[in-house]
Amino acid sequence: MGTEFNELFDEWAHTYDSFVQGEDIQYKEVFAHYEEILEDVVNKSFGNVLEFGVGTGNLTNRLLAAGYNVYGIEPSQEMRAIAKQKLPQDVSIIEGDFLNFVAPSHVDTIVSTYAFHHLTDEEKNVAIAKYSQLLNKGGKIVFADTIFVDQEAYDKTVESAQEQGFHQLANDLQTEYYTRIPVMQSIFENNSFQVTFTRMNHFVWVMEATKQ
Repeated sequence: MGTEFNELFDEWAHTYDSFVQGEDIQYKEVFAHYEEILEDVVNKSFGNVLEFGVGTGNLTNRLLAAGYNVYGIEPSQEMRAIAKQKLPQDVSIIEGDFLNFVAPSHVDTIVSTYAFHHLTDEEKNVAIAKYSQLLNKGGKIVFADTIFVDQEAYDKTVESAQEQGFHQLANDLQTEYYTRIPVMQSIFENNSFQVTFTRMNHFVWVMEATKQ
C-alpha cells in the first residue's frame, strides 16, 4: 500500500464520521456496534500505542482517554487535518501507512480499525513481519476490520449486497482486499504471534495477536 488510496481518503474525510454513525444505509451493518468495536480495541491495548490509519481520530481519542501514549500514522492529508482539530495539540500524527512509517522507539501495542483491508494478503504478511520486529514478547497487535470466515461467507455477503441494491458496498467488497480468517491466522502464526478472532458484527472481527 503506497499512496493509491490517498485520493479516496481525502474525498471521504469530511463524510467519514457520518458513515460510522450509520447514516449511509449501505454501510450501516459494516459500522454496527462501532463504539463497542473501538472500546474493545482500547480494552485489549496497553502501554505505548502505535495506531495505523488514524482517520478522523475516533479511536485515538478513546486511547488517549484510557491513558495510553498514542503515536498516529495516517496517509491522508485531509484525514490528518480533521484528526488534529479533534485531538489534543500534543498528539503526534504523522504521514505514513502500514508499510512505510517511522516508528517510535518503544511500542507495546499496534492498533488499527477499518483499514488493514487496503493491503493485499502478501502486503499484510510483509506488514505483520515488520510489526513482529517492533514488538517485544507479550506485545500486541489489535486490529478491527472486515474479514470473512471462508470464501463461501464472502460470496454470500457480496450476493446479499447485490440483491439489496447496495452496489457501492458490493463493488467495495470486490475491489478491496478483504481476506479470510485462515489466511490471517497463518500470517500471524508464521510471524510468532498467537491470535484470537472476535466477531463484532456481520463484517467486522477484532483480531488480537500476542507476540510469543
